[in-house]
Amino acid sequence: MKGLSAATLLTAALLTAQPRNPVQWTVTPEPSAVAPGAAVLAKVTGTIDSGWHIYALTSPAGGPTPTTIKLGETTLASGLKLYQPKPAVKFDPNFNINVEAFEGVVTLLANITISDKAAAGTADIPLLLRYQACTDKECLPRKATLSLNLKVDPAAGTNAQAIPAGYTEFTGQRSPALPGAPAQTAGDQGLAPYLLLAFGFGLAAIFTPCVFPMIPITLSFFLNKPGALRQAILFCIGIIVMFTAIGLAVTALLGPFGVVQLGSNPWVNAFIALVFIVFGLSLLGAFEITLPSSLLTKMDQASQRGGSIGTLLMGLTFSLTSFACVGPFIGTLLASSVQSGGIQPALGMMTFASGLASPFFVLALFPAFLQRMPRSGGWLARVKIVLGFVILAVSIKYLSSIDQVLQWNILTRERFLAVWIVMFALPGLYLLGFLRMEGIRQEDSLSVTRTLIGAAFLVFSISLIPGMFGGPLGELDSYVPLAKESVGGGARTCQVWLKNDLNGALARAKAENKRVLVAFTGYACTNCHWMKANMFPRPEIAEALSNFILVELYTDGTDAESDKNQQLQESTFQTVAIPFYAIFDGDRGAIAKFASLTRNTGDFLAFLRTQ
Repeated sequence: MKGLSAATLLTAALLTAQPRNPVQWTVTPEPSAVAPGAAVLAKVTGTIDSGWHIYALTSPAGGPTPTTIKLGETTLASGLKLYQPKPAVKFDPNFNINVEAFEGVVTLLANITISDKAAAGTADIPLLLRYQACTDKECLPRKATLSLNLKVDPAAGTNAQAIPAGYTEFTGQRSPALPGAPAQTAGDQGLAPYLLLAFGFGLAAIFTPCVFPMIPITLSFFLNKPGALRQAILFCIGIIVMFTAIGLAVTALLGPFGVVQLGSNPWVNAFIALVFIVFGLSLLGAFEITLPSSLLTKMDQASQRGGSIGTLLMGLTFSLTSFACVGPFIGTLLASSVQSGGIQPALGMMTFASGLASPFFVLALFPAFLQRMPRSGGWLARVKIVLGFVILAVSIKYLSSIDQVLQWNILTRERFLAVWIVMFALPGLYLLGFLRMEGIRQEDSLSVTRTLIGAAFLVFSISLIPGMFGGPLGELDSYVPLAKESVGGGARTCQVWLKNDLNGALARAKAENKRVLVAFTGYACTNCHWMKANMFPRPEIAEALSNFILVELYTDGTDAESDKNQQLQESTFQTVAIPFYAIFDGDRGAIAKFASLTRNTGDFLAFLRTQ
């Protein structure tokens, strides 16, 4: 009884392990008997399970794997022509494009010419099918071998077989991208969710490295300004107008990828780094940034006439200095809205800019309250010195982006962290009184607050030391260069990633009967760094990745390879997001995709296990 139970369980397990096949195929000849040199019409009928669909022979390039029919090894056939009924055109959320597909029951026709040397008698002609069956949530690549059984009879008729009405011959050419194919975006699910997402992106952009440090600069700009509410409104209007104009202009000129690539542009990052270094050194007391008296006079006169010019110029400056960090946000928003047409791109950019400006509106009012607060010793000078060190540390991030994009390898992980360790240790030593600079006198007592903040800086600085030796830094790995030996997470994994060699990866996958995991990534992409350093080394993810040929396609470089990778991602998936992951089979058929960073191991593992 126990043996029977075990056998039953084993059988059930084996049956469960069988791959799903949502399409059942049959083939019948017409006529059933054919003379040598004549043609037979093979009716290849597929019965497709409810909720599933397969793709037409002519399904557009850049999308799913089309259905193909080929002759197997045989000497009985000398020619093959394929015909298909008119497919349905539908939007496929798996590939974000319109596709040509069949559902329910479909019959494809294969007109096969029998060799004039075929011997009389029964014959079997093998037909090799390759297709992809999908629902709206998953895809299964499948192959099938059918046997066309017929009789070769010299006495049979040689009349050509008539092709039924409604069928067209497949010439080997796939359809171009179908016009009006919608991209699956937040905007497709309604304007309100799209605008809510845009506003959330704007709020999230506040915490990017080149926006957050602008807070003290903004406060200093509004300090001692009359009419703080009016100035705040003008400042926010300036941000909204400038972001909307710049975003739409860059997209019109460069396309959505141009917006994203601007964030890793070496010239943009060099400008931001220079600005931060100048501000940082000024805060430390190296020099004082002052405007020429003549310019101050003109600005004062403009302020008396309305005061809007200076505020709008501040909004413009803010937009330009923060554009490198928020480029990926607005690039994704613009790419997801431009295909919707109408005013949605403009509304999306306005909403994003409103979300970005809203905290600054509140902060712009703060100096008015600050003026009413009593002055308290040298705490303002101490804040200035600490901010100077922090801003200099942030400038290193932009210099590192230049180094990574141009592949100079000067600011390696070790050197980057060495600079950060020193830069974050110095404000700690300063606050504890070991570093004598403006704001702290020798006779000043050490308060509890100063002690705790100084200790926090030192603790943070010391915590960076393991990273110099390849240790993980958690969330900070997004901003720190990966170790030179790091492939998918450094020494903690043994993953081998090919770089910018999709054809080589596909060839290896075909030879080793594996699939390809393509990572569209960037040299200066912080979310990409996080995935490589924190997601890929997790044991269950690393085990799943071992079943793939791994290839990284960089899209933010200045070389021709990046341009080619950009075009591939945009034409295949209609997205500009990085990181972006896709699974291909050995024949370049896209099976599944996964957009953006995730901290949910289960979600990414489910994607990797897509069959």
